[in-house]
Amino acid sequence: MPAFISLKNVRKEFVLDQRRVVTALDNISVDVREREFLTIVGPSGCGKTTLLKIIAGLIPATRGEVLLNGRPISGPPAEIVYIAQQYSKSLFPWRTVLANAEFPLEHHRYVTRGERTERARRLLAKVGLPDVADRYPWQLSGGMQQRVAIARALVARPTVLLLDEPFSSVDALTRMELQDLMLETWHEHQLTVVLVTHDIEEAIYLSDRVAAMTGQPSQVGEMSVIDLPRPRNQLTTRGASRFLELRQQLFGLVRPMPAEAPR
Repeated sequence: MPAFISLKNVRKEFVLDQRRVVTALDNISVDVREREFLTIVGPSGCGKTTLLKIIAGLIPATRGEVLLNGRPISGPPAEIVYIAQQYSKSLFPWRTVLANAEFPLEHHRYVTRGERTERARRLLAKVGLPDVADRYPWQLSGGMQQRVAIARALVARPTVLLLDEPFSSVDALTRMELQDLMLETWHEHQLTVVLVTHDIEEAIYLSDRVAAMTGQPSQVGEMSVIDLPRPRNQLTTRGASRFLELRQQLFGLVRPMPAEAPR
């Protein structure tokens, strides 16, 4: 299958001052297939968020190119929605939940106010929040706020979702609920999803393929195919022997075991 998103020899440098330049990413080449769920894993500080922002067109690469369906990305494309890790800061606290969900459509000339409201309410119901439209984000739990962020992302009908550790700030049970919601959303809306996370088990549970970022500056190493059947289940999938094998394999790629000391 041809690549839908393609990164070719991407390098990113940050200039600290006149004498110091830090290379965060080097020679990153990754292809993402249309309607694929791809996850990039790596330890904190390895440049995962930087890479995702380059794909989103939010920051430029120092070298290399990023293509969306064969077209160079030089700014934020309309087809891509980026969901940040700090979802509580991405929602407008002075706007109701409904007004937050409507926001992406407010400047669309061909979407009427009634259609905008109807679409936002439908998506809030889809993510399990049919009765909180008149509340404010600060009146909701963390998991509910993240559901609002997902609904707002979908209201613009994107083809690509970029997820920056979107479930890292919620408790374990809520995290599992949101993971399953994301899988339902990905399947129903036929999205292409790129997720970055440091959670190897989350990557395996959600993905079709997982890429491991390693080294300094970071590069994308081996790509692992997640050959687990769908639909996934939090108990049976995570308890499968193949899941445990993939976890061990990916852990070895992200954090290679030290060589055994001589005896």
